[in-house]
Amino acid sequence: MLLSEAIKSFVADKRIEGFSPQTLRAYELQAKLLVNYFGNTNMKKFSTKQLKQYLSESGKDLKPSSLSHRIRFLRSLFRWSHEEGIIDNNPASKIKEPKVGKRIPKFLTEREIEYLRDACLKPLEKALFEFMFSTGCRIGEIVTLDRNSINWGSQSAIVRGKGDKEREVYFNISCDIWLKKYLNSRNDNDPAIFVTERSPHRMSIAQMRYIIKRISDRAGINKTIHPHQLRHSYATHLLNNGAPLEVIQSLLGHEKSETTRIYAQLSGRLRQEFYRKYF
Repeated sequence: MLLSEAIKSFVADKRIEGFSPQTLRAYELQAKLLVNYFGNTNMKKFSTKQLKQYLSESGKDLKPSSLSHRIRFLRSLFRWSHEEGIIDNNPASKIKEPKVGKRIPKFLTEREIEYLRDACLKPLEKALFEFMFSTGCRIGEIVTLDRNSINWGSQSAIVRGKGDKEREVYFNISCDIWLKKYLNSRNDNDPAIFVTERSPHRMSIAQMRYIIKRISDRAGINKTIHPHQLRHSYATHLLNNGAPLEVIQSLLGHEKSETTRIYAQLSGRLRQEFYRKYF
């Protein structure tokens, strides 16, 4: 089977398995790079040496995390090809990812959150900012959210996260107020919670990022603010207020507890309190 045919079937299988559109797009990008480098060659002709050479040449300017992503794609593609009987041996099975030091996520202080909150001018900006911060949702989860996903009685929403898994998230009173004001100000019938200001239709990830950048520029914070920082800040806020890590894990939709434990390193205030209590 040719590389292009294998990739097409591989992506189709992952779509059926429920992989997110973002993951599928990332796979398609990696696949395009692979075809551009090797050409549309037969899958059985690949060797471990060739793949390592490809990673060495194409990944020389990549960060370790980006190179790891490329390696994971190769391992997934060739493991699938081996399981499907397309190839007899898996040339990517022994390729290891580079060692990447654990990075502490960047978060915003309570003062910075208030500056951002004060810089929101329109109901759309206030509703989007409050929803991002008070739910801790990923931006991809918010983009796909519909009006009928909201339960106003319990101030909660059902979002679809990674692996197409649903979970319930909660929002505060401030978010409740501004979300209602924003929705009541709209005259369109689009089912999406957040729509574009002109010719209303479901907002894209890029458009949401632009709105958060617009708010942060107005706030005058000397930081590059991106939506995921609000998610990190949400987790840190919970931890600082005494929430157990397993609760934070559930609210964030983390599959592995190790992913959540990184936030334990963030909470200087909480660690200081424990030090004073026990030392």
